[in-house]
Order: sequence, then C-alpha cells, then structure tokens
Amino acid sequence: MQINGKHYRTIWVKEGAEPTVQVIDQRKLPHAFVIEDLNTIDDFARAIREMHVRGAPLIGATAAYGLYNALYHAPADKRRLGKYMRDAVELLQNTRPTAINLNYALNRMMNAIEPVEEMEKMLQLALQTANTIAEESIEHCRAIGEHGLEIIQKISKKKKGEPVNILTHCNAGWLACIDHGTATAPIYAAHTAGIPVHVWVDETRPRNQGANLTAYELLQQGVPNTVITDNAGGHLMQHGMVDLVIVGSDRTTLRGDVANKIGTYLKALAARDNRVPFYVALPSSSFDWSINDGLKEIPIEQRNPDEVRYVHGWFNGKIYKVLITPQDSQAANYSFDVTPAHLVSGLITERGICKASRRGIVKLFPEAGK
Repeated sequence: MQINGKHYRTIWVKEGAEPTVQVIDQRKLPHAFVIEDLNTIDDFARAIREMHVRGAPLIGATAAYGLYNALYHAPADKRRLGKYMRDAVELLQNTRPTAINLNYALNRMMNAIEPVEEMEKMLQLALQTANTIAEESIEHCRAIGEHGLEIIQKISKKKKGEPVNILTHCNAGWLACIDHGTATAPIYAAHTAGIPVHVWVDETRPRNQGANLTAYELLQQGVPNTVITDNAGGHLMQHGMVDLVIVGSDRTTLRGDVANKIGTYLKALAARDNRVPFYVALPSSSFDWSINDGLKEIPIEQRNPDEVRYVHGWFNGKIYKVLITPQDSQAANYSFDVTPAHLVSGLITERGICKASRRGIVKLFPEAGK
C-alpha cells in the first residue's frame, strides 16, 4: 500500500544488512513515520509486546523473522542450539497470548529448521520460510479482498451507485498485516474498482488504532472515511447509515466464534438488532482448529491498565502522554472479546466466503475437520 505515494510493506529484511529486519513503528503513527531496525531477538519480542507492530498476521510474520534473527546469532556450540532456540520460541510466544498467528508462525518456522543439521542450510531455510509466511499473508489478503468485493458490489447495485457505508473496528488494515489488510482488503478492492465507498472508523479505545491507524491508511489510499467514537456505531445503524460491518480476527474457532479487539461483540449485537450484515475477514492462519468454544477456550489478553488511564496526542511537534482519570483510579484493560458464531453473517477468507459454523468452515478447509 501507499504512504505519501510510495509503496511500503509493514516488515522487510534490511537490504544489505541481514539479519536486521525493518518495521514501521506504529506507535508513532499518524503523526510521524518512523522506520525501526530490529537487530536482536529481544528487539523482536519488545516490538510485538509493546505494539510497535500489531495485528495478528503482522505479529506472526514478525515472530517468524525474529526466529530467523535468533538463529543467525545462535551459539557456535551445537549442543546448546536446541535450548537456545526453545528459549527464543518461548520468549516470542509469551508476548501476545490471543493472536493465534503467533503460534502458527513459530511452529512453521521450527518445523522447517529442526530436521536440518547444517547451520548454513538452517539459516537459508529460516529466512526462506519467514519470507514465505510474509508472501503468503499478502496473497491471502489480496484474495480476501477479491471475495469480499462481491459483497460490496451487491450492496452497491441495490443502492444504485450511492456510496456503500462500511463500519470497521480497530485496525484490520494493511498496517495489521503485510499488505492489503483483512477487513480493509475488500474496501480497497472496491475503491480500486471505482465503487463509491465510505468508511465509518471506530476510534477503538484504549489505544485508538482506528483513529490513529485505520483513518491514516485510508486517507493515504484516498478512501473517504469518518472517525467516530466507539459508542456511535449503534446509533448509525439505527438510522440506516451503515450498510455493512467488516472486522478482522485475532483467533477464530472451528465453530466460528471470533476473538477480536474489545468492543467487536457490541458492534455485532447492534448489527444483528438492526439487520446489518456483520462479516469477519481473516486468513486461514487466524483459525484455531483445536478449539470450539471461544468464550471458554480463547485466552483474553489483559494489558497494562495505564493504556486506559492515559491517552497520547500530538502537540507542537511532539507526542504527549496525558492522564484522563483521577490519579488513584483503578482500571481494567481487557484487550479482546469473543463474538459468538451466531452473530456473524459470514467469514471472508482467502478461499472464499463461508458460514461461521463448523460445517461452513470445513467445507472451505477440509483439513480443519481431520
């Protein structure tokens, strides 16, 4: 996608400086565009944990490149290599517990390199596998865009060319992936196809990923959008101002329960009450085939309560941190909630659109039922 007219991905190997990997430091957006070097395994873990990078597909790719980087710096004594790599996996695995793409990427990396004994070959395979994970993510998101475009086209025909109003939550855009995005991929595909669209962008407290990131990238691509408070979505739906809701997913179960940014469940309830289609866009790497009941089985990350108590803003060329609660107020920071499958109109994946049910998912992904 584009930033100031130049194409970027969210993560890439620094040219001529392997194993350094570069990312866009998303904490600085939209006010400053900063490219950050990740040089050690601790850098990768910190970038994921402290949300320099965020979004399930990007977290997975960052972890994959992190293992490649760790292997590059592995001890010369091969007797220590096994424990060294297991420690690296554990460090990355513990950064963000909800996003299943993290485990997917780490398992895929270890399965690729563990059978190999020669270090040079192991390094080649590690880099190759990390690159493949990133490239597959891009292709999956592009395909999600094509399949989701069909939904927007149908609504556009009914509206006879009037803009299709789409509500998003959090950031499931290209900044959360490598390129294209998940929830935004159909929006970008529609915009490219000349279909008039307008996006209602939830601010998404407490870190404001919608206001900071989704609005930023939509503006960069020239897509009309309006930032709204998190609580405005229901009102807009009641008054016929939302035609479609598309959100992303950090983990989706085999029966179609969806874990996504906190507040997604409330949007799904409002959509159901107002008969607004509610779709979830996700790549296959965001499915967890091993669990069914999202409410009981998906771990919900609780982040630092200071994310709730403080906000960050831009003033006179600097980003400031400002306290918005009483000094002694307690705060809770549940980062995700689970939307039950019965509230989901459909899942938009790289293989097509299916019902949010075991039967629907297995029809598209037969391997899930094995």
